[in-house]
Parts: sequence; structure tokens; C-alpha cells
Amino acid sequence: MRGVSVSVSPGRLLAVVGPNGAGKTTLLRLLSGALTPQNGEVNLDDRPLAGLGDRERARAIAVVPQSESSPFPITVREMVGMGRYPHLGPWERTGTADRAAVDRALDRCAVTAFADRDIGQLSGGERQRARIARALAQEAPILLLDEPTAGLDLRYRMELFHLLRELRDDGLAVLVITHDLNLAARFADRLLLLDRGRAHARGTPEEVVSRKTLESVYEWPLRVAPHPGPGSDTGAPQTIPLRKDDG
Repeated sequence: MRGVSVSVSPGRLLAVVGPNGAGKTTLLRLLSGALTPQNGEVNLDDRPLAGLGDRERARAIAVVPQSESSPFPITVREMVGMGRYPHLGPWERTGTADRAAVDRALDRCAVTAFADRDIGQLSGGERQRARIARALAQEAPILLLDEPTAGLDLRYRMELFHLLRELRDDGLAVLVITHDLNLAARFADRLLLLDRGRAHARGTPEEVVSRKTLESVYEWPLRVAPHPGPGSDTGAPQTIPLRKDDG
């Protein structure tokens, strides 16, 4: 990453977009503390993130990976319960408060009905909601998500972005890495467009999603049209890739 600055604020949803290889996942790993920047620094409330221990960092930042596998059978409730790790001491067992936090997270992500099922038995969208529930069980004020809609069908993509918007309304600071420009423009407060490790554009969807800006990054002809509605996202800029023979 070169010359990229980003802030994640409570009650805001920031979408980081850009083509493959733009540096989106690298940025998320830097913000989560999984990578240490060679230049610059990542701060959490004016404190260097690198100076925080694993548990302290996990109490502040919850990360939802794009995908993961479990080497052993595990129920949804057990997986969500792993989100309580930062709040437990060595060899400390979960208590009433921990179980209540897990129940709230399951309910918030609408996976309570699947709580006792093996995670491998769920659909892709259900598994992703369970991963978000685990992150919510951490009770961290910052939520980072890496391509949460990858491989999901239309319904689950929409449901997931609606959930992220609701979590933003609950006061969480939400950053989502996504390839879906149109959903980002409909749901995010602000966009950060990356190109080859640099910040190419940033601002509101209306400021970032323009034909000139996107064609220079994606190197493909396209048009931008307002979302026809109905709904609160009426007018949001939507990207329409063109066939090259259409001009």
C-alpha cells in the first residue's frame, strides 16, 4: 500500500472497492493488525495498533474473513461462542453474560433457528451470517469484513448488506471489502476506490462512482445511471458494464 489513509468511524459504513490486485485485502489485514505496515501506522483511538495485545485488539476489532474451513465438526452456537474468547481469562469458562452475548448475536443475525446445526450443513448465506454473529459476539465497536457476499446469490447479497446497514445504525463502525460496486453505492456512506495499492478516489457514492473515474481503473467501457427505486437508495449511482462492441 502506498499513500493510503483511511478512517473507520462509529455509525458509518465504508466500502472499499477496486479491481483484483488493487490491495483491498491487504488494507483490511493492515487495519486488523494481521500485517504490520512498512511505512506509516495504524492507530486505534490515537494508540498504535501494533502496541496492543491480541485480546485487547480483538475486543476492539472484529474481523469476518471471506471464507474459512473447520477441521472438526462444530455447531453454529459453538462457533459464535468463539467470539467470546477476548473476554475470557486463561482457562476461564463462559458465564451467563457470555451466553447472553452469544444469544443476542445469533438473534441479531437471524441464525438462532440454526444454532444447534453443524456449520457445514448451512447454505453459503447462512454460514456468512453465522460468521458475522461470531464477530458480533466479540462486542467490538469496529467490524471489518472481507468480501462477505462472495459466492452468494441475489437474496443473500441483499440481506447481508441490509444487515450491515442495520449494524451501522446500531452505532458500529463498519468497513466492508467488496467487488460489488452497485451494492456498495446503494448501502455505504462512503467509498474508497483502490487501484494498484493506491487510493484512486474517495468520497460519497455520487463522488466516486462516475464513468470517467471507474473506466480509468477497471479499463472497461461502462455507463453510470441512477438507481430507479423505489426505496431510500433511489438515485444511487449504478454501474452498467458495456459490451465492447456497444461502444
